[in-house]
Amino acid sequence: MTKQIPIALFSALYFSHLAIAAPTQETPGADDPVATLSGQQSWGMYGQFTGVVQSHAGFASPYQGQNSLNPANRDAETTDLTLFAGVRIGNGELWVNPEIDQGFGLSNTVGVAGFPSGEAYKVGANTPYLRLPRAFYRQVVNLGGEEQTIAPAANQLGRTQSADNVILTIGKLSVVDIFDTNTYAHDPRSDFLNWSIVDSGAFDYAADAWGFTKGASIEWTQSRWTLRGGFFDLSTIPNTTVLDPTFSQHEWVAELEERHQLHGHPGKVKLLGFVNQGNMGSYADALLLARQTHSTPDTALVRRYSSRPGAAVNVEQELSADLGAFARASMNNGSKEAFEFTEINQSVAAGLSLKGDRWGRHDDTAGLSVVANGLSGNARNYFAAGGMGILIGDGQLPHYGLEKIMETYYSYSVDAIEHLLLTLDYQYIVNPAYNRDRGPISFFGARVHKEF
Repeated sequence: MTKQIPIALFSALYFSHLAIAAPTQETPGADDPVATLSGQQSWGMYGQFTGVVQSHAGFASPYQGQNSLNPANRDAETTDLTLFAGVRIGNGELWVNPEIDQGFGLSNTVGVAGFPSGEAYKVGANTPYLRLPRAFYRQVVNLGGEEQTIAPAANQLGRTQSADNVILTIGKLSVVDIFDTNTYAHDPRSDFLNWSIVDSGAFDYAADAWGFTKGASIEWTQSRWTLRGGFFDLSTIPNTTVLDPTFSQHEWVAELEERHQLHGHPGKVKLLGFVNQGNMGSYADALLLARQTHSTPDTALVRRYSSRPGAAVNVEQELSADLGAFARASMNNGSKEAFEFTEINQSVAAGLSLKGDRWGRHDDTAGLSVVANGLSGNARNYFAAGGMGILIGDGQLPHYGLEKIMETYYSYSVDAIEHLLLTLDYQYIVNPAYNRDRGPISFFGARVHKEF
């Protein structure tokens, strides 16, 4: 582990007294619940620090390519420190999230399609650097129904709103802030770490190399249903740090959410569809050009404006007061290269999340999940011929197999320090990058997460 983690953690703990939330516009009395419901928080400021260390032992690797995970013993660390600052403007909220990042994913975040750390970006640095991942405005339009109290939190001012409403969001943010969320598997800062567990693996959502984009969404909630739609910017070139300034390369995404009670326990089912439209390469075209020129296939040489659709199903269900289950299934058009996320054309994941009530540790959480990721036939042929992708490319792929991943973690809440979580994580990956000739690999991880 490098020195940045303890230094950054000390800073996070030292400045934790800065976590403040403005009083509501109407300060209710302690015995006046009606007044409490009428309050609207004027502004808020929160923060978080997360440090992750991961390692793997040496594993079988008869060959490797440009995008292969290094088969020798390796470790890597990432840290991020984020400020969440929001202010009410009229009936809406304006939020900015300046962040300091540092570190790298294992092998510079390549070698596994379902990469083992959601805290690792495709851009790494040895020294801390400042950026602005989010700057967005949110407006809620009340449509009637029961009044709800929304608790204050990071990127959410405390407010009241009607059960039926429309929410508009515009600015810079992550698509998965709004779409494909899941109570039990969605936040690599506090639950699972693997990319294809915290998000639907085949959801190639619009993003720069850090995972953020610009765009707008609208959410319409009526009773137990919510319909969401969004329009977001793609990168100028697949998997780069620069977003298309003209929005000519973009993503349309829609999601229908249904909420229900099963034997008195809440659950959700979400159906998502998306279409990416931009300059992307066909695997078949890249292979054809390679045969004609006696070279290695490269989708960058055959890019043209086209569409790439996909879909996902996302389910979560509370089974008891302390136990929840989740499952995701997703797929996309596998004839073209991945644009932003990773090389996964089909993915199925499922898992459990258990709070520590049964052993007297309510704020602790244990999680277990498995996922299987797959490639299309066109993608297999491309990588078998030596093609490179966003995350994978061993130079050859003579023996294809589903990429199979198991992840388990235990998150321990430190009693003496409020909102401090210490997590141990283990992942076992068979056929990394779909290659039966390499691995299997055991990944060991430790995470510290502090909210203030």
